[in-house]
Amino acid sequence: MPRILVIEDEEHIAELEKDYLETSGFEVTVENDGELGLERALNETFSLVIVDLMLPNVSGFSIIKRIREQKDIPVLVVSAKAKEVDKIRGLGLGADDYITKPFSPGELVARVQSNLMKYNRLVGKSIEESTIEIGDLEIDLTTHEVRLKGENLVFTAKEFELLTFMAQNPNVAFSKERLFSRIWGADNYGDIATVTVHIQKIRSKIEEDSSHPKFIETVWGVGYRFVK
Repeated sequence: MPRILVIEDEEHIAELEKDYLETSGFEVTVENDGELGLERALNETFSLVIVDLMLPNVSGFSIIKRIREQKDIPVLVVSAKAKEVDKIRGLGLGADDYITKPFSPGELVARVQSNLMKYNRLVGKSIEESTIEIGDLEIDLTTHEVRLKGENLVFTAKEFELLTFMAQNPNVAFSKERLFSRIWGADNYGDIATVTVHIQKIRSKIEEDSSHPKFIETVWGVGYRFVK
């Protein structure tokens, strides 16, 4: 059952959204505080987040930005801010859809269903198919979670992206320059030593002995290779 997080400080609106979404087969969690909503969005697993823009403690704009820095899930804005500049800003920060108050509950449900369908088509895989398993290591591409022997590990967005890219291309030796270009962007300015630092951090989390790694090998004179 898809899990939806509603971050909305107007309790009657939040309950209305919750009721209609639950009737349509979704599991719904509600947070009325922006800071608490952001914390749950980043630390728990949800299929989609619905966020208001005018919230106590943390604005909806900040929440969208923070989610986009760490997670790739649909984010839908429901707000009384109807000006074009607010819509442009919200969508520009990474929101997938924008609904203005007052709204039809039926339209909200339809938009949620549409965005989830669109997201699943783009991902191109079901949740079961979007998990990479190598030995005791499990990488969930949908929830952006990494588990080792069933235990969840904490990964930054770049660590997860680097690990996933290498795991999706096993037994291929990548240079540090290639990895930096792929993960940080060809036009990004930075030191390729960043790759080494991130590899070391990843190894410290997934390897039993990071000095003798079994997942990410060093290919001397080339770079790194994920072994499968």
